Amino acid sequence: MNAPLPTSPRRPIRELPDELISQIAAGEVVERPASVVRELVDNALDAGASQITVRLLAGGVRLIAVEDDGAGIPSGELPIALKRHATSKIASLQELESVATMGFRGEALAAISSVSELSILSRTVDQATAFLLDGRTGEIQPAARSQGTTVEVKELFFSTPARRKFLKTDATELAHCIDAVRRHALARPEVGFAIWHEGKLVEQWRACGEAAGVTSDEAEEASRSRAFDQRLADVLGEDFISASVTVDYQGRDASGRAIRVRGRAGVPDAARSRADQQFSYVNGRYVRDKVLTHAARSAYEDVLHGQRQPVYALHIQIDPTRVDVNVHPTKIEVRFRDSREVHQAVRHALEDALAAPRAQAAVAGEVAPAYAQLSASLPAAAPAWTQPAMRFDAPATEAHEAGPRSYGAPWTGGRADETRGHPIQDLAALWQPAAVRSTPATGLDGTGGAQDMTGGASTSSFPATADAPPSHEGTDWPLGKALAQLQGIYILAENAQGLVIVDMHAAHERIVYERLKQQLDLHMLTSQPLLIPASFAATPQEVATAEAHEDTLASLGMEVSALTPKTLAVRAVPSTLAQGDAVELARSVLAELAEIPHGEGARVIERARNEILGTMACHGAVRAHRQLTLAEMNALLRDMERTERSDQCNHGRPTWRQVTLKDLDALFLRGR
Repeated sequence: MNAPLPTSPRRPIRELPDELISQIAAGEVVERPASVVRELVDNALDAGASQITVRLLAGGVRLIAVEDDGAGIPSGELPIALKRHATSKIASLQELESVATMGFRGEALAAISSVSELSILSRTVDQATAFLLDGRTGEIQPAARSQGTTVEVKELFFSTPARRKFLKTDATELAHCIDAVRRHALARPEVGFAIWHEGKLVEQWRACGEAAGVTSDEAEEASRSRAFDQRLADVLGEDFISASVTVDYQGRDASGRAIRVRGRAGVPDAARSRADQQFSYVNGRYVRDKVLTHAARSAYEDVLHGQRQPVYALHIQIDPTRVDVNVHPTKIEVRFRDSREVHQAVRHALEDALAAPRAQAAVAGEVAPAYAQLSASLPAAAPAWTQPAMRFDAPATEAHEAGPRSYGAPWTGGRADETRGHPIQDLAALWQPAAVRSTPATGLDGTGGAQDMTGGASTSSFPATADAPPSHEGTDWPLGKALAQLQGIYILAENAQGLVIVDMHAAHERIVYERLKQQLDLHMLTSQPLLIPASFAATPQEVATAEAHEDTLASLGMEVSALTPKTLAVRAVPSTLAQGDAVELARSVLAELAEIPHGEGARVIERARNEILGTMACHGAVRAHRQLTLAEMNALLRDMERTERSDQCNHGRPTWRQVTLKDLDALFLRGR
């Protein structure tokens, strides 16, 4: 048997000495040299600096010096600056609740001073000379310096050798310091940053100034946007800009206050295996927040392959009174007063930015007028998904019976046989109310004659885009003019940039998937009572979540109630998911409701519903080795150009790739 632990004699309650209090605070604020760099750069930005220089030795362990050209600290306030909870940022509870500065706690300098040799050299605009404060002795003496402040931190953790042993190699600590400055640089393009290590310049980002003579709000906004893009290109590389789309969304919260989301979001093809390029800012402050991460992931959920991680740099502007930054000493965590409104704003901002097919943007500078004219010729009365769809239902033997196909002949927009059935339309009809399905002449949009839901003849075999005016050249279309099929799997097309290769099954799968989603969205989710309730053993958290979110569950068409303190019963599920596993659905919904903001439970049902629709779309899409006519290929390309998220299939795989003439010339050594 284990021997009982020795008990220490009871000690009286007493106040801790100031030195020990400072050490405890330092343990919260100062984790490694990068923590010091972050705090000192925060202070420099609050001082209005336009240029910040960070100098390091041994990865920041031997020396961290942060120089700025900000307002400076008056000589009479230098000794107070090193006291705990001494700050110029806030003076009342009201100011704390609406703080807009990077720092405000008044703990950083005192905590850093307790575990290092700290000195401050500063000069204000109205002082004849600068003054140097020695943090160990408190002595102040005149010194030479221009306006601004220099804070030097030497021998970090010299007084606590045990803490110093936990530090990594100099290269690792240097990398963390660079990351800390990089996060600031992405949020403040008007400020220049430079990082020196062992006397060598390792990183430099010059200030991206706004255009001179800006007189209007629109011009100022455009100039600021260009500055942000330039800073993103400088910090993350030009590849990030070329592989991302602009995000600009503005909404209102429940009280009418504006909430804005700006920045750039990487296209699905730019996703990475690690979440190392996800930058979220709230009112200019870099934060790591589960609400923002979940919102971004939900916007990418059906366009990413496997466990790939999206890349983005988002700036959320919100009323300071609606966000609490006084959550953690490092100020990297925040708490939103209404997390649901922020979650929705970020998700909608990303979804809107990612919805447009990239094919249109790729040729915007060259053939935009032609594409605009082509789009203008499309019917405007009904949405794209209500137009007659392509016919991919021909028997496999028909291609051989019809004789060899002339793939080299130019496409003329001909029509296919209009007497064949349409399994995709039949599949979509399964999701229509009985009253609609019983009327053969009623289309998906509820108007007569648009489509024959029984699989008979329709008014047209192809989308309107398949019969484009003959004046348009095939290369004017973003995805070009179909040339041929390759191995019955890929479509080869020619556009203004060169060669387009399309995975026809993946592309058509996305088209069918988006049409089914839009069709189902026209109808409310109805509840399907279970004849025999499905009961299961539940954890205390699941029981509590079911009770707390009873109204949310009801709005989702679900009824989950407690049978015993440890058992839940599923009594009703959404009608569209009635054939699924009720227990697994309930567990999934409860798990998500426990994690995501209140009111976002609809995303759980939507995700489960989308999985079913994705399966249907996969089975309803054209299969590999299906021989298509040129008209069918072109119809598919035109549908891709007007379908949201058509660059990826439902599983996140790409649907098309562009091979430019430059790429082809390189393959054949042309021009060398």
